Parts: sequence; C-alpha cells; structure tokens
Amino acid sequence: MLLPLYQVDAFTDHVFAGNPAAVCPLTEWLPAEKMQAIAAENNLAETAFFVPRGGNEYDLRWFTPAVEVELCGHATLASAHVLFRHLNFKAEEIIFHSRSGPLRVQRQADGRLSLDFPSRPPKPLTQHPDGLLDGLGATPVAILAGPDLVALFNTEEEVRAIKPDQTHLAKVEYRAVIVTAPGSNGVDFVSRFFGPRVGVPEDPVTGSAHTTLIPYWAERLGKTELFARQVSPRGGDLWCELRGDRVLISGHAVTYLKGEIELTES
Repeated sequence: MLLPLYQVDAFTDHVFAGNPAAVCPLTEWLPAEKMQAIAAENNLAETAFFVPRGGNEYDLRWFTPAVEVELCGHATLASAHVLFRHLNFKAEEIIFHSRSGPLRVQRQADGRLSLDFPSRPPKPLTQHPDGLLDGLGATPVAILAGPDLVALFNTEEEVRAIKPDQTHLAKVEYRAVIVTAPGSNGVDFVSRFFGPRVGVPEDPVTGSAHTTLIPYWAERLGKTELFARQVSPRGGDLWCELRGDRVLISGHAVTYLKGEIELTES
C-alpha cells in the first residue's frame, strides 16, 4: 500500500521555520494503531490524517509520536495547505470535523490561512502544581489552567531564557505547560509550549495553545485583534482574533517535502 505524505512548515512563510507537521490524506481510515505507528515513525510533533466526507468537508485526526490528541492547530493549517496547494481544492473554505467539533479554515487574499477554533479561556490557580517550578527553573508571576497549564511572566526575555527540565515538567498533570509574557516591537504577546507528557518536549508553534492564550490576552490588553509570536528556536507568527466563543488563528504555511509511505502487511 502506498500512501501520500507531505511535510509542511506551518505558521511561517519559509522552510526551516515554523512548526513542521506531516499530512497523510486517506480515502478511508486506517486502524488507529497503524496511524499511531506512522506518527511515531515520522517523529514530528503531529501527523494529521484526513478522509473526505464530500463537498468541502473532511474528517480530521491528529497523532503525536505517543498519543492521539483532541486538537492541533498547526497540523490543521498544514492539512488545509495540502488541500489548497497540492490537491486542487477550489472552494475558499474547508470544514474539518474533529474531536473538538467542526473546524473551519478559510483562504485569505494575502495567502494566509485562517483557522476558526473554539475559545478555551483559562482560569486562575492558586497553587503551583507539582513539578512546575523545578521544570521551568523559574517562578511565574501567576498561573492559570485551561486544557494546558499557563505560566505567566513579566517579560519576553524571561520566556526566552527558560531552559526546561522535561523530567519535572512531565510530572505536571496537564497536557502541556505554556509560558507566556507581553511582547515588544509590535508583538502583543509571546509564548513557548512544553508537552513532554504527550511526546512533544517543545513544540515550535502551537495553534491549539492560542485557543487559551487569545482570550486571556484579549481581556488583559483590551483588544480583540492581536499579533502573537511563539519564541521557540524555530519560531513562528500568528495573527489572532477573539470572536465571542471562537478564536481566529491565521498564518502562512509552506511545503517542505512530498513523498509516499510504503506499507506492507506484517
């Protein structure tokens, strides 16, 4: 069996930056254990698989090297890029059906793709979870919790300076730990994302994290349109908007490679 495979750098307009995702278009679902094995073999933060429903609708699933996840932004962006750029998709909007509900992706005139995702505001916590301070090697000014733990710092420099201890961070009983602070030079806020519990020590650019960050920073800064930067070593830019109980997350994507997976019966 030969399966098409694309590797796309998401939330960047040039290769070797942003967040790489593998995308595997399917005509029907493979067994979950086979998709998990492919994701582990790819060894990227996420591998996306999609199956057409008809028209502009697809079913979409995401796998890290270790687990299937509920929501992934950059691999959704990458999947839409593959459809628009390589699979001759003509409409301006794609609807992906996922474990997190329907996710719409629109093609913008400036070449960016815009993700319409649920807003997942965080709530304050009063105690530091076990493993957090040792894992970050720094003390945040506040902590909040949504699907991920959010550690707030005062400056971008503090966020960039963190050298995480992944063994300790893996003890934090959340999917992942996001560190964030106000940005500078036109950037509203910055972040980094550590997910050793799901097989992703540091994710280069994390769309799903911004479903939590956007509502927090929108309220704190008193604005609904924001420009964000994830300051991982690869880095990436995200244009963000809060729209009630939804967020729009926009960015560029670029193809790094096209190929085939050769599967044999074992």
